Amino acid sequence: VQLQASGGGLVQAGGSLRLSCAASERTFSSYRMGWFRQAPGKEREFVAAISRSGGSTYYAESVKGRFTISRDNAKSTVYLQMSSLRPEDTAVYYCAATLRIGVLISSTRGYDYWGQGTQVTVSS
Repeated sequence: VQLQASGGGLVQAGGSLRLSCAASERTFSSYRMGWFRQAPGKEREFVAAISRSGGSTYYAESVKGRFTISRDNAKSTVYLQMSSLRPEDTAVYYCAATLRIGVLISSTRGYDYWGQGTQVTVSS
């Protein structure tokens, strides 16, 4: 599957952005999806994940209550709504997909397909 992330940009602290990740396959509903981010000089870290049906969602503690992950299987797209943004949210955001079951969804090793990344910059 090919993933295309979009929606990044420059926003002031306290603002909002919505990221989108469009998948190339009609079998999108078979994939568990995740969002990760990587700040300069840091390792890629887990942000959020969503089950194949969208019925279950998971978040990193640092974004819980501020970010919402969702998906539209009919559009083969996963979203990340980000609110109350902080300067420390500045990073390149990546979407990822996996067909595997039983993997740790908060680990980069749990995913097999990655989008190209979209830059999010939060100014103070």
